[in-house]
Amino acid sequence: SASNIVSKWMGESERLIKALFDLARSTKPAVIFLDEIDSIMTSRSDGENDATKRLKTEFLVQMQGMGNEDDGILVLGATNIPWGLDPAVRRRFQKKIYISLPEKEARKKMFKIHLGKTENEISDEEFDHLADITEGFSGSDIATLTQDAIYEPLRKCQAARFFKNTPDGHIVPCPPSDAGAMKMTIADIVKTEALLPPKVCFEDYIKALQKIKPTVNAADMKRQ
Repeated sequence: SASNIVSKWMGESERLIKALFDLARSTKPAVIFLDEIDSIMTSRSDGENDATKRLKTEFLVQMQGMGNEDDGILVLGATNIPWGLDPAVRRRFQKKIYISLPEKEARKKMFKIHLGKTENEISDEEFDHLADITEGFSGSDIATLTQDAIYEPLRKCQAARFFKNTPDGHIVPCPPSDAGAMKMTIADIVKTEALLPPKVCFEDYIKALQKIKPTVNAADMKRQ
């Protein structure tokens, strides 16, 4: 990450980059993976800080410069804004791999993965419907959506004003018309471990969808 190779001390960033590539050459075959490479390798400009320019220059020289052997070293970079990279950096990366947004089947699988072992009553058909209505969502968006939906049963408990006891000794929220309904709030429950929130359901996801929106827009998808 950028924090590993960027320093506030003069000349330290260049030294760290050189040390990184020297280490890779001494242990090759090796892979150098730079996450969010755009944070350090944006397009160079006239008003740029000299230290930043030297950092970028050292990276370019080490990656593919005179006198530096790069056989046996694979450099990978990940970015969400490839158009923000310096042209010299883009030229040095021989192959550009576009990872698209997940398709329907992938989204359906992601919902199940992020839900994990959380108790739920969502049918396979409802997972299909969720995958349909989340067109344009990224993997991160689906993770955020699922996290919000998982919290929904707890919110129901916090908003509930009636609870009842179950035969197995748990306390669950209920409508006032249910037999054994007791008027109380979650704060009145003495044994909090006895509280049993409802299972995550399809409606919880629909409610979460009112707040969680896709973070990738159509303009970003078309931009090169």
